[in-house]
Amino acid sequence: MPLVTVAQLLAAAESGRYAVGAFNCNNMEIVQAIIEAAEAEKAPVIVQASQGAIKYAGLEYIVALTRVAAEKATIPVALHLDHGTSFEQCVQCIWSGFTSVMLDGSKHSLAENIALTNRVLAVARAVGVSVEAELGKISGTEDDIFVHEREAFFTDPAEAKEFVAATGVDALAVAIGTAHGQYKGRPELDFDRLAAIRELVGIPIVLHGSSGVPDEDIRRAVEIGVRKVNIDTNLREAFVAGVKEVLAQNPQEIDPRKVLGPAKQKMSAVIREKIRLFGSAGKA
Repeated sequence: MPLVTVAQLLAAAESGRYAVGAFNCNNMEIVQAIIEAAEAEKAPVIVQASQGAIKYAGLEYIVALTRVAAEKATIPVALHLDHGTSFEQCVQCIWSGFTSVMLDGSKHSLAENIALTNRVLAVARAVGVSVEAELGKISGTEDDIFVHEREAFFTDPAEAKEFVAATGVDALAVAIGTAHGQYKGRPELDFDRLAAIRELVGIPIVLHGSSGVPDEDIRRAVEIGVRKVNIDTNLREAFVAGVKEVLAQNPQEIDPRKVLGPAKQKMSAVIREKIRLFGSAGKA
């Protein structure tokens, strides 16, 4: 079926009180793993690409791969820009075929973030593309973006209310204690802050840096109002583990299909687990 918007998927998730998985892609095998897992679980899914993925695979390749996969799928699929940092990049992705973009203006002041988000919204709304924004800084590395722990700060609920009222974004990414990349220990999430934000903004909340968050914490976050959960690091771990396993058993293997095929299967298994965890299995 044709690509849908993230706003459409999150509206259904809001009604059903579950979250939709947003999985980062970098190549064909990852796109295939995402779609195959979602098909197997009969779940809606979000394929998302970061700046690093676009630089690596090429914008046209990302769009073409995802569009073909979605057209062959029986479940709804959205294509989302993850952590877009400029108006120009968001517009480029919109014109290229993305059905949703994230404008990450968290490095700016509240007023600047609102102004920049509204510029993107003006273009996106005109062509039916949904927009995610971010308040607060999430520590860790997301491709080209690095936020040191001491520079990270949690989302202020009052600012979140002001931001959503001034923009009308479709979803809001918040900083409540998660981090990009691999965790060194167990993350401590501020659920009281999450609940306060959710009550004040009344729109779907997005949880970034979710790969290392314990299952029980993810479930609690979804109960409070998180409707989109981003997963990237877990896919990278599964992909590399699959490749290493094949080459450890057969160091002389030179067929890419025999190396990448098992890696794809491992990613798909992880994605299926996440989909069930988020409560979106059977919701397509």
